[in-house]
Amino acid sequence: MFPLHDSIPTRFPPLAVWFLVFSSALVFAFELRLSEREIQSFFYLFGLVPARYTHPEWAQSVGFPVGDYWPFITSMFLHGGWMHIIGNMWFLWLFGDNVEDRMGSIRFLLFYLSCGLIAALVQIFVNPESTLPTVGASGAIAGVLGAYFVMYPRAQVVVMIPILFYPFIFALPAALFLAFWFLMQFLSGTSALFQSAEVGGVAWWAHVGGFVAGALLHRLFFSAARIRRFRKDEIAYRSAWKRRL
Repeated sequence: MFPLHDSIPTRFPPLAVWFLVFSSALVFAFELRLSEREIQSFFYLFGLVPARYTHPEWAQSVGFPVGDYWPFITSMFLHGGWMHIIGNMWFLWLFGDNVEDRMGSIRFLLFYLSCGLIAALVQIFVNPESTLPTVGASGAIAGVLGAYFVMYPRAQVVVMIPILFYPFIFALPAALFLAFWFLMQFLSGTSALFQSAEVGGVAWWAHVGGFVAGALLHRLFFSAARIRRFRKDEIAYRSAWKRRL
């Protein structure tokens, strides 16, 4: 179930969203120029390796810099492939502009980084022994989705499901779409807890932690000058189809 468009217009240019998309794309372009060995070293140095902080002796023995906490930020701008960055940036582009509209660009950027930081801490708490790097903006973007879930529950999200190569397109309330997304992250994360071997994959609990953080903390970042409410809190159902369908 892939989202295509929502029904909420914006009043202000989403400068922070543009900056995050551009900077992530710029870093990804740099990644494409690296060899396989270089990209592995790059991810280990700037990605988030949980054991690096839970086992500092091990981290020092394998050559990680001591006292370096920048990966909590830099890991949000790294991506492991085309589908990874396209999916993340699309969700940020689709849902982030409306959240930024109420916060303002600077507050939104601080909110985004805060959710990403909390998501990283949750992932470390759940999987403290992992020696694999976690990369991607998913935790921070999950925070944006959590904020959108609370702010615009009755917004309409146009989604597409391919059935036998035919795109089936319909609209859902944002609350239903995002609740389903969160449930999938939670169930996947719970399932991953029962896997005995450490394998690479999706940081499900970072998604869960980021979403909950965004839902709980978003009001702390509201800009008083930008707060306003639409009639019935959202724009009408038909407006979800106007610009893209």
